[in-house]
Amino acid sequence: MIYFYDLLSDKEKITGFINSFGVAAPIAFIFIQIFQVIFAPIPGEVTGFIGGYIFGILKSFLFSTIGLTIGSWINFSLGRFLGEKYIQKLIPKKYYERLDKIVKHEGLIVVLIFFIFPGFPKDWMCLVLGVSHIPLKIFMLFAFLGRMPGTLMLSIKGALISEKEYGLFAIVLGISIIIVLIAYRFRDNLYLWVEKANSKK
Repeated sequence: MIYFYDLLSDKEKITGFINSFGVAAPIAFIFIQIFQVIFAPIPGEVTGFIGGYIFGILKSFLFSTIGLTIGSWINFSLGRFLGEKYIQKLIPKKYYERLDKIVKHEGLIVVLIFFIFPGFPKDWMCLVLGVSHIPLKIFMLFAFLGRMPGTLMLSIKGALISEKEYGLFAIVLGISIIIVLIAYRFRDNLYLWVEKANSKK
């Protein structure tokens, strides 16, 4: 387990590992994306970027979407199977309380917004949604759509580096950094807005 964690945390190691599978590389990459969702501390930004670098934009986006959607479904199922008491032990208290409040007291649209929101702990969200009453088909739709923007951006950045389009990469990276900084700067404001909206119900 420690070996795979180290592997997925190192860009060069993971690139060599995926390429070593030859024609089965896409399948290996999909499993890696599944793995990084289940084990939340593993940086999905690294695996998504590597996908674009190896496979190009469209294939990376497709393979990543398949892996991330399956991984999200597994986390959701774990939450449903293990129950709230156990899930609370897996997620830091601060994040669990916020996620639990969002899931239990807000509408589905708000949940989707948080899925799209950069920097939001989506993998933990899947676990918490598993102990909610949200139907599986609705969850799968949200997991599928909500991860798309970030997945596409990572695939684009990886592909641009592979194609040595450093100028375009710098532009895309700059846009990404601005979006992430804005999201990080106003993340607490969004939480407070949700809490205030909930208190008025």
